[in-house]
Amino acid sequence: MGVVNSGPLRFSMFVLGCRLESGAMPFVDINSLRVTERLPGWHGRYFQSQNMTFAHYDFIRGSSIHEHCHPQEEVYEVIDGELEVTIDGVSQIARPGIVAIVPAGAPHSVKALSDGRAIIVDYPTRPEFR
Repeated sequence: MGVVNSGPLRFSMFVLGCRLESGAMPFVDINSLRVTERLPGWHGRYFQSQNMTFAHYDFIRGSSIHEHCHPQEEVYEVIDGELEVTIDGVSQIARPGIVAIVPAGAPHSVKALSDGRAIIVDYPTRPEFR
C-alpha cells in the first residue's frame, strides 16, 4: 500500500492496483477529541470513518449501559479492565484479548466490573454519534 500526498491533508491510496478516492488524511489524534460522558461513568471520544463509528471509552467500575439494540453490528475491545457484556440474554466477560461482537439488532447491555478502557466500533456508522 502506498500513500501519495496531493496537498495538505489529502491522500490517494493504491492497494493491489486499486485506487481509492482522495479524502481527509487517514489519521486521527484521539487525544484532541472532546470527551463526552454519554452515560454516567462512560467518558468517550468519538469519530467516524466513511463506514464505521469509533468510541474510545474510559469507564468506571459499576457503571453500565442499559439493554438496548440498534441496526449496527458492534464490537467491544477492552484495552484495560473487564466488562460483563450480555448479548441476547447470554453474559460473558470481555477483557484484554477477549472481544465481544454484538450482531446487528441483538439486544445487549454492559456492566463495568472494574475501571478500564475500551474501544467500541459500530458498522455501519451510528448517526447519533456525530
